This record gives sequence, C-alpha cells and structure tokens, in this order.
Amino acid sequence: MFTVALIGRPNVGKSTLFNKLIGRKRAIVHDQPGVTRDWREGEAKIGGTSFRVLDTAGLEEAFDDSLAARMRQQTEQALEQADLALFMIDARVGITPTDEHFSKWLRTAGIETWVIANKCEGRAGNAGVLDAYSLGHGDVHPLSAEHGDGLSSLFTDLVQRVSEAPAVEEEDDGLNLRAAQEAEEAEDGRSYEIKPNRPLHLVVAGRPNVGKSTLINRLLGQDRLLTGPEAGITRDAIVVDLRWQDRAIRLWDTAGLRRKANVKDKLETMSNQDTLRAIRFAEVVLLLLDSDGVLDRQDLTIARQVLEEGRGLIIGVNKFDKVDDPAAVMGRLNDRLQTSLAQAKGVITMPLSGLEGYNLDRVLDTAFEARKTWSTRLSTALLNKWLSYHTERHPPPLVAGRRIKLRYATQVKSRPPTFAVFGSRVSELPGSYQGYLINALREDFDLWGTPIRLLLRAGQNPYSGKK
Repeated sequence: MFTVALIGRPNVGKSTLFNKLIGRKRAIVHDQPGVTRDWREGEAKIGGTSFRVLDTAGLEEAFDDSLAARMRQQTEQALEQADLALFMIDARVGITPTDEHFSKWLRTAGIETWVIANKCEGRAGNAGVLDAYSLGHGDVHPLSAEHGDGLSSLFTDLVQRVSEAPAVEEEDDGLNLRAAQEAEEAEDGRSYEIKPNRPLHLVVAGRPNVGKSTLINRLLGQDRLLTGPEAGITRDAIVVDLRWQDRAIRLWDTAGLRRKANVKDKLETMSNQDTLRAIRFAEVVLLLLDSDGVLDRQDLTIARQVLEEGRGLIIGVNKFDKVDDPAAVMGRLNDRLQTSLAQAKGVITMPLSGLEGYNLDRVLDTAFEARKTWSTRLSTALLNKWLSYHTERHPPPLVAGRRIKLRYATQVKSRPPTFAVFGSRVSELPGSYQGYLINALREDFDLWGTPIRLLLRAGQNPYSGKK
C-alpha cells in the first residue's frame, strides 16, 4: 500500500494531521513537545482512495544514546517504509536550523518530499510559508491541521499522487486453517465464535517499566518499539502486526498504568485513557508483571479492569532471567491470585523474559487458547442437562420457607461467555449459590481464566410458549 510518512521537529502538528488523515483520534495530541515517541500507523481513506500513514516522533539533532537520539532512529526506520514524506514546519515560527538540517537529510535520503507549512490560521503564518520555499522541495502546502484550513487541497493532491503510483498487488495470506478448525462445531455441543481470518487481538499491559516494549520487540525480531532504562517511554497505544506459526496476531503495546493518585498531569491521564481503550478492544490481555514485585495493588487493579471489560487474561512474570528463587516467586503470585482475585480463578500464569526470549512461544500459544475459551458457545440442550444435574445435586436454598426454582439455562452471548438462568424468585438467589454455578461452569466446561457472566431472569423457559 502507498505509504505517507509525517516528518518534522517536535510540536509542529504531525499527530494532529495524522488524526485528520485517518479520520479518527488515534494519536495523542498535546501542547507539550515530544509526545509521540514510537511511530504509529493508520489507514487513510479519502474519496475511495486508501493509503497508509505513519506518524513519527519529532526530529531532534541528537546522535548519542539519549532518548531523543533513539526517537530519531525510530523515525529513520519509519521513513525507510515510506513512498512520500510530508515534511512539516511551524509557519508561525518560521524555518529553524533544525528544519534546515533535516531538510538536507531528506534530500540525501532520496525520498519524494512535500513541505507542509502548518498552523497557518489567520495571517501569522504568511512569512513562514514564504520562508519554506527556501528549503528547496518545490511547492509548499499551507494549512492548519487543527482548524482544517487547507486540508481539502492537501487531500486532493494526495489522492492524485496515490493514483499515479504503480499498483502493488497485495499479498494474500489465504485461509487461516487453524482458526477455521477452531470455528467448527464440536460434537459435544460446543462451538467457537472466531472468524477464520481474524487476527488475535492481544494487548500487552502493565505498570511502567515492566518490559512491555522489549517483549514485543523480541516477538517481532526487530527493534520496532522504543525501549530504554527510562520509565514511561511509551505514551500511545501502538499497534503492530505479527505472523506466528501461520496465524495472524495484532499486538498492542500500551503505556504503563499507574495508580490514579500518582497521575498528576494531563498527558499521563491521556496515555492511561489510551491504554484502557486498547483493553476494551482486546480479545486477550497479557498482564506483564515485574519479577521483583509480583501482583502489587496496581497490578491487581489492572487485572480487575481487564476482567470487568470481559477480556481474556494471561499473567506473565517478566525479567525471570534475574530471579534467584523461581518457585518462591510463582508461589507468591498464585497465593495472591487466590486471596485477592477470585474472579480470575484458573487464569494462566507463566514466567517470561522478553530480553532473553524465554517462554514467548508458549505465551502466544496460550493466548490463542485463551481466545478460544473466551469465544466458547455451549448448546442450550447441554446447558439444561448441566443445570438439572447441579440443582438436583445441590438445590438452591430455601428463602422464607420456599425453594427457589431454577428451570432453564441458555447462553446469550460469547466473548466473554454470558449465561442466563430463568426461574422463580431468582432475585433472592444468594451470591454464594451464584458463585457455585459460575465455578461449576468453569470446572465442567474448562472455562478457566476467562470472565463468566451470569444473568438471572424471572419466568419460565422463554422458548416453551408458557406464560
């Protein structure tokens, strides 16, 4: 697909233009310079024409081991994938020495470059537009990404440029046979609602500096995401695609989540909101813990948020190559799960090392299994045999001398598995008995590690025709 990269120094409006091009607020926009650190991609669709857009970190003249230098290297990596660079300047500020430096760099890179003079609302940017011609990249596109001035002209030129590009035949991945087999009806009354070609949506979440980006880079086999000793490097939720054993995975790297009481500024609040949005769109979440302190209060909060959103959950203990007593660490984790996270009963826990690559194949295989469990659908006939067995073996309690009767069960949705039980006086059914039914569902149908929702409905079998 034709690819356009947005290039420029910090705070010239690249992320604002990126959001306008793709038609959604995907990139975090803030007045603070250097918000974008990892490059992210999206698809623009304008008048039936589609092209790929890359939003990159602000360019700075840094060539050491600093964070700014590593951000520049990430931008260079993104530029290698682009067919066209939109070199953005701040027209109100005019041409700076940094703009001139990277303008020369773009010429030596040999990539077609258009100059975008942003922030041209009113007359404040007129002088900057004229100065931009001195960069020597031809015509200058004046606009205001925030206010929309000049965008229609840029969009028209982009559509024309994409249409002139030679057509590239997209690679066909073909039918994902493993997922298709998972979607077939099983003989025991169980099926799985998984579209054959749908990639696994896997979000990696956790506290700051637990190694999320390092782990994803190891899975990808390249330094796609910015890493380093500084905590909180990742700010946006970054999406990358991976092929593993002929199966497609869409990986989300997210900003580290801290306790609300410790979040002081608006930018970190926006990063947290972006992470929570990624969790809402996930199928499975890998909650990454630091082996130095497993399942502290913030880890528990994140795990509960994942389960409340109804997502599948895996817990990985990262940096396990530095652990002196592995059995003690995993033992403490399992004890904490039993005492503080009962709703995650049976969740898979495993030691990992993103740096060394330890157990990464296993975690991906487990993620596919977790999605399969999360997508389980049980037949109504099977559920009613199950309900009859358990109400006879362990009848609901008496309330005011009268027995609560549970007559009928059905699954109303999957992803996560959600069941409705119909009967009389169900509003008085104790929470302990509801917990008994949920635990029985887990044990009898192997629904471990996935949230289960149980809905109680007054009345008879809704499909029997009785009133």
